Amino acid sequence: MGMSLEERVRSAVAALLHAAGESQTDLAAALGVSQAQVSRRQSGTAAWSLTDCEAVAAHYGIDVLELLAGPTRATEALPAARRRVPGRQATIQRPAAVEGGV
Repeated sequence: MGMSLEERVRSAVAALLHAAGESQTDLAAALGVSQAQVSRRQSGTAAWSLTDCEAVAAHYGIDVLELLAGPTRATEALPAARRRVPGRQATIQRPAAVEGGV
């Protein structure tokens, strides 16, 4: 038997997080919830509501039906501008040197 709808959504969210190079904390901030709430939804302790699904889809710029279809369809629908570039490290901003400093 195939995945349940809840499993498809959890898998799709995980795949989107990975493809976009985002953390659960990043997604939580975009949705206006805590990282713990995203973690509970991803672990299956709590369910993603339809309203949540719409918000996740909007955040990633995909149609909610693509999200509900599962990880393959969701990541295929992810716009190129939202994808992380493999092999590129995140740029760390370092403070500029202070003139005359030691």
